[in-house]
Amino acid sequence: MLCPLAFLCALLFPAISLEQPSMVVAQAGRSATLWCKASTKVSYIHWYHHQEGAAPKRLLRLDMSGKFVQRDGGLKADKVNAKRGKGSNSCDLSVLKLEKSDEGVYYCAAWEAHSCTLFGAGTLLRVTAKSPDEDTSPKPTIFLPSIVERKLHKAGTYLCLLEDFFPDVIKIDWKEKNGRVILKSQQGDTMKTNDTYMKYTWLTVREESMGKEHKCIIKHEKNKGGVDQEILFPSINTESSTPPSITPAYFMSKNHSETNRWLLLDPLQLQLVNTSAYYTYLLLFVKSMVYTVITAICLLGRAALCDNGKSS
Repeated sequence: MLCPLAFLCALLFPAISLEQPSMVVAQAGRSATLWCKASTKVSYIHWYHHQEGAAPKRLLRLDMSGKFVQRDGGLKADKVNAKRGKGSNSCDLSVLKLEKSDEGVYYCAAWEAHSCTLFGAGTLLRVTAKSPDEDTSPKPTIFLPSIVERKLHKAGTYLCLLEDFFPDVIKIDWKEKNGRVILKSQQGDTMKTNDTYMKYTWLTVREESMGKEHKCIIKHEKNKGGVDQEILFPSINTESSTPPSITPAYFMSKNHSETNRWLLLDPLQLQLVNTSAYYTYLLLFVKSMVYTVITAICLLGRAALCDNGKSS
């Protein structure tokens, strides 16, 4: 939030509101256009650039009558420019010759006489070397529950690894195949790998739900056709005499043309990977617990030593 006062003013003077897109991604060396739309007629629209760790800096203000643009800080028209948009209450900011230093959040602002300064929600600008036509949608790989986990814990964990996506803003939900309720799941941090990102998410299914199919729903602006990816996980029937390790694992991606594509994975290899991952996680957990106990003993011993010193 740019300033608590801006939020207060929005409550006291609700007549004006400013709408902005949440994110714009553009290629280095090219230009980016960020729009701002006011709910009512305003005389001026101001633009600010905010980078993490620094104060917001005003770039310019546009006379909405279309007469002039006043730039701040020696900025020139070949770097930033603004003009009225298609609507009478909208404004387009152009950032030219894009560099990494141009990244940040761009806020539009407006005010009229006897009112506070009102800011839009801000548009995050990301500058990338990638072509806008390059496929940077999340690439999924799935892992099914291991036999060991099922036998020991009477539960199964579905894991979905998402790689090679850009930008890093992504939303992931889990549901039963034909269900509407969002299930409680876990997610790892979004990690940068070179110039793209990766993330993993997992869903733990209890024994009573293992006979159901589940799906992982991925929302990302680079998905084909703007449609959410739906990664289908097969059911694991605990009553079946056939172990799930010999059933091929797959994923289904639902694209704009409603066609399904399947990726078959070697069952034995997948089972080995799952089992190895499970034991690795278990080993790390045990090591963490041992380290915690040792640290606690050391701290308690130090405290006891200090108390003895004071009493003597």
